[in-house]
Amino acid sequence: MDWTDRISSNADICHGKPCIRGTRVMVSVILDNLADNVDEEAILKNYPSLHRDDIRVAIGYAAELARERFVSLKTG
Repeated sequence: MDWTDRISSNADICHGKPCIRGTRVMVSVILDNLADNVDEEAILKNYPSLHRDDIRVAIGYAAELARERFVSLKTG
């Protein structure tokens, strides 16, 4: 699934942070929930404007960032 169709950034919405198109749900909120082991059903219940595919595109967006950027990590 192409995340570029479902994620947008607008300076007037959430300070320009990437959001699921047509909502004010930031991609980082979805990813933070997943990282905290919140299951998809709970995310969808807590954010009723989201669809299951929105969770998938948030993961795809994060994967794209991981391919394009990196953060220095401690070695050893």
